[in-house]
Amino acid sequence: MIEFKLPSLGADMEEGKFLEWKVKAGDRVKRGDIVAVVETPKAAVEVEIWDEGTVQELVAKPGESYPVGAVLARLAGAGERPAAVSPEKRTVEVRRRISPAARKHAEEHGIDVEKVEGTGPGGSVTVEDVEKMIKAAPAPKPAAAPSADAAGAMRRAIAAAMSRSKREIPHYYLSETIPMLRASEWLARENEKRPVTGRLLMAVLQLKAVALALAKFPDLNGFFRDGAHQPSAAVHAGVAISLRQGGLVAPAIHDAQAKTLDALMKDLADLVKRARAGSLRSSEMSDPTITVTNLGEGGVEAVFPVIYPPQVAIVGFGTLAERPWAHDSGLRAIPTVVASVAADHRVSDGHRGALYLAELARILQEPEKL
Repeated sequence: MIEFKLPSLGADMEEGKFLEWKVKAGDRVKRGDIVAVVETPKAAVEVEIWDEGTVQELVAKPGESYPVGAVLARLAGAGERPAAVSPEKRTVEVRRRISPAARKHAEEHGIDVEKVEGTGPGGSVTVEDVEKMIKAAPAPKPAAAPSADAAGAMRRAIAAAMSRSKREIPHYYLSETIPMLRASEWLARENEKRPVTGRLLMAVLQLKAVALALAKFPDLNGFFRDGAHQPSAAVHAGVAISLRQGGLVAPAIHDAQAKTLDALMKDLADLVKRARAGSLRSSEMSDPTITVTNLGEGGVEAVFPVIYPPQVAIVGFGTLAERPWAHDSGLRAIPTVVASVAADHRVSDGHRGALYLAELARILQEPEKL
């Protein structure tokens, strides 16, 4: 018998509120199937299963909170003969597909979410659908106290993770101003060939360069657990995404080093959309091997971020800005960006971090190879 337990969906997670089953007793499931939805202080997460078998018993009940590691369901594994499933165990609550963020938004504004028309995947109700209903209502109610409670819960979760990071991880910080003239010119030429919907963002070039540079510096990629570094061969790049209701999440784009720029652009757009609609997956939240934060849109010159444990490094980018630069035996203003890295001194040192930033800068001078 296989026990399906609530996974940790981040270093700051101690428990989660169980919202919905996507399966019923007697169903066959395989690795990667989405079987449940769990709400954390930061996001509603679609939880995947990593075993194959037949659902024998659903233990968790919608609306109840469970600690990380609690048994949510039991499965009969391969080779095991599933026991007869009683009608009682087959009975599950059937719901419309409503993102938890949309449900909460509706409650705060006095909207009956069951009356909202869903335009998301499979007719699911999103935050945007609720917002349309609010604007169409003749006398919408003002936001109630739960909004502040939700924002407070997210801030507490972020505070717990960052406090742990600064308490446990001996950070070192480095930055490098990188010329981006070649990358900017290449990107402009490339986007001229594309329809508006197929154009690339500079952030995607930077993300790919971060992943490729890690090939020579595995000590900046992976986790620090049980007193030792656990390097990762693949780069699962966590992308810091600010949420409309405040706070942020950093779900992963898997195998970023192996993906084309087009695939990364598609994945990034999809990740941002689902993060803000409250529809992330457990694998995206539980296994980022490094995080990338880009505050270019905010206009800041540089960012010096805090490592998200148990990761061992985080890379930041400021805004793309013109600065005087020696170019072709002269001085001219060219686009540049300040890239930074914060890394764990238990695993690497400043010399390695400096070499990594130099490699990152070198890769960004050859955008056509990305």
